[in-house]
Amino acid sequence: MSGPFQTFDDPVAGGRDPGRLARLRAALASRGLSAFIIPRADAHQSEYTPPHDERLAWLTGFTGSAGLAVVLARAAALFTDGRYTLQAPQQIDMTQWQVVDSTRTRPFVWLAGHLGEGDVVGFDPWLMTARDVAQLRREVETVGGLLQAVPDNPLDALWEDQPPPPQAALWAHDPDLTGESVPDKLARIRTAIGEARCDALVVSDPHNLCWAFNLRGADVAHTPIVLGFALIPAEGRPVLFIAGGKIDAAMRAAISEHADLAEPETLLETLTARASGGAKLRIDSATGAEILRETVVRAGGEADVAADPITLMKARKNPVEIAGSREAHLRDGVAVSRFLAWFADTAPRGELTEIDAVCKLEEMRAQTNALVEIAFPTIAGAGPNGAIVHYRVSTQSNRAIGTGELFLIDSGAQYNDGTTDITRTLVTGEPTPEMRAHYTRVLKGHIAIARAVFPKGTTGAQIDALARLPLWEAGLDFDHGTGHGVGSFLSVHEGPQRISKAGNVALDPGMILSNEPGYYRAGSYGIRLENLLLVEPREIAGGEREMLGFETLTLAPFERRLIEPALLGRTERAWIDAYHARVWEKLALSVDDATRAWLEGATRPLAV
Repeated sequence: MSGPFQTFDDPVAGGRDPGRLARLRAALASRGLSAFIIPRADAHQSEYTPPHDERLAWLTGFTGSAGLAVVLARAAALFTDGRYTLQAPQQIDMTQWQVVDSTRTRPFVWLAGHLGEGDVVGFDPWLMTARDVAQLRREVETVGGLLQAVPDNPLDALWEDQPPPPQAALWAHDPDLTGESVPDKLARIRTAIGEARCDALVVSDPHNLCWAFNLRGADVAHTPIVLGFALIPAEGRPVLFIAGGKIDAAMRAAISEHADLAEPETLLETLTARASGGAKLRIDSATGAEILRETVVRAGGEADVAADPITLMKARKNPVEIAGSREAHLRDGVAVSRFLAWFADTAPRGELTEIDAVCKLEEMRAQTNALVEIAFPTIAGAGPNGAIVHYRVSTQSNRAIGTGELFLIDSGAQYNDGTTDITRTLVTGEPTPEMRAHYTRVLKGHIAIARAVFPKGTTGAQIDALARLPLWEAGLDFDHGTGHGVGSFLSVHEGPQRISKAGNVALDPGMILSNEPGYYRAGSYGIRLENLLLVEPREIAGGEREMLGFETLTLAPFERRLIEPALLGRTERAWIDAYHARVWEKLALSVDDATRAWLEGATRPLAV
């Protein structure tokens, strides 16, 4: 692949056209539907959906990565979370739509409040999980409504220029980077299927499919996956349901050593045959579409809706994957530090825009000659744009980076040996005391997570508050999780591990997570500081419990001019100095002379 990997067109997909909503309402009325659910999803619940599946953006204009719309005859609401409550009103027609914070009002509860006896709610069973449909059914039937699956999505008939499904070629991931062969992975998966007393596992998450069979692809932007399904029986050969046009002869032969191949259109037929004898099939609760569960049950089988065991296996990186991640972060640290040195030299001249910064950072990464893709569209917000948590710069919104304001840049890279994600908040000119205080409080929360030591079995929810305490002390907070899981040359947002109020999965050695507390002052600026962490065993002299801690993988300096040492404790200052010393040690010999001179100043110890 080759860049550039991002464009700056206005991301609004034309959904401000009120005619689209009117035509959908007419189509629903013709089918006898009182309401219809439009999630931002494909058949795999992918974070980055292919253009073919961007129905929510086409209808509403909203392009965020998390959202769901509910359309009734006289009401239409877009639900999204705290990351997008500022972005959504800027993108959609507020005379047609209501924006609702999904963390405060559950969409299906809101819908039930707008229904009457006998109202029929339609949904596409390919685009909602069995778990979500069960919740929807409870809410709808409680008020006397009816739920109706609509496999032929009415939006597809209205969307005249809908792009075709992706057909990118897949490839084998380098066996020197996987750390485990396909047969060994399949043996572990079959053991897990047997322990769950299931007859087979339906793999609906393409990330899990790619991990299990050591494959990668380019069906969606920024994440190297191939879209498809797999059926892995407890005994016998697996079947991969991947469009044949994506597989050349050599790959077909390689895959056939471990599995049979079939077209995706035959999936439901195969599930019917497999379940007809009363077989018990595991359907992933996170990504398994309702139509999969429905097909198994209708055929006389048992649908065991629960976690795909591959998800946890994939999250626990093996030694080869960990070594690859360290190499990827070393390479990325060089590129990011070159960018930071360039920014420090160029920004004060007052000639830079957000797009200039995005392009330069991608250029620096491309010059490593190892960049396969960016991990996600770079978030580069100057001044008030930085307060939009998942801001995406366009030619229409592009802002000059002014003197005396903050600049937040959140970016990542996909290398064959690892996935990176880093956020730094920079300043041009002299920051205000308020900026320094807020930045330092965010940094204190970041350090608290990085230094955390905790017993095995601890969940992300149990340590999330550590990142928020310094902000809470000042009456502040942030409306997103503190950290998400990260894949190994897979998704930059990988479950099941996360550091958040909802992070209920125990953190295990080998998991990689982000550490990214923030603070956002609407209309003024945003601050976020992000490194990636590796969960590792931690020995404590005299300790009685098996303990864990974090290794910080990311290598790049923090913005010294925004640090207020007076707000830091002794151990916090020591952590920053030790981290900067490590950044200097790891990067100094790999950067050019100009960057090295800047890096030496950027990593010197804090003044007491």
